[in-house]
Amino acid sequence: MKNIIILSVLTFMLIDKVQAQEKNQITITILYDNYLFSEGLKTDWGFSCIVKGTEKTILFDTGTNSDILFYNINKLNVNPEDVELVALSHNHTDHTGGLLSFLGKNNKVSVYIPASFPESFVRKVKETKAEVIPVEKPVEICKDVFLTGEIGTQIIEQSLILNTSKGLIVITGCAHPGIVDIIKRAKEILNKKVYLAFGGFHLGSKSEREVENIISDFRDLEVINAGPTHCTGDKAIELFKKEYGENFVQMGVGKVLQISY
Repeated sequence: MKNIIILSVLTFMLIDKVQAQEKNQITITILYDNYLFSEGLKTDWGFSCIVKGTEKTILFDTGTNSDILFYNINKLNVNPEDVELVALSHNHTDHTGGLLSFLGKNNKVSVYIPASFPESFVRKVKETKAEVIPVEKPVEICKDVFLTGEIGTQIIEQSLILNTSKGLIVITGCAHPGIVDIIKRAKEILNKKVYLAFGGFHLGSKSEREVENIISDFRDLEVINAGPTHCTGDKAIELFKKEYGENFVQMGVGKVLQISY
């Protein structure tokens, strides 16, 4: 009986320890994607997600069509007024198209854009009375949340990094500069393993061999979980699914990721 009591005490101590270690939770909801995860939502070419549980609530990219963006926002019971920061990956309409309409509902935000965005875009955002913050180099936008800074030459892009005790969560818009280079940049900034990389990987024009090599680079870079979507391409997504197995994360509009750490 004494051994049973001791075992029970140890069990409760272990549970308390695990709960203490995982007292934080980040929730990421996909608001816009050309793939469907949950029925009743609308798909369209583009990408957007909302990050909650970090020091500030963040909207990453805004999709293409504001009507579709807000249809999904309403269906998913997301309150636009909860958003405190907006980060845009790059200057393509399928990632910026819903911004001005969003700012029409909530302009009390800071909008982080690559420094190379045209002045005409900046002017339109400023006209909404939102704050515009151009980003050139890696920067921490709130506690444990970073932007990679500008990457690429022809199409310049930035990605979002969440720093957790499980590792980094890297969120990409389209990964035009190369998904592997983005992963490398994230690891250079924070010197940690990547727990999850998801978003558009822009691999639709790559051959099967090229995608396999990129997946091999993911493994070499110790990316634990992968969630390719948007512009990644159907074939490339299937190759990631085959290679990553239970560590493949199915994405699409309506997907909710809850990560405790």
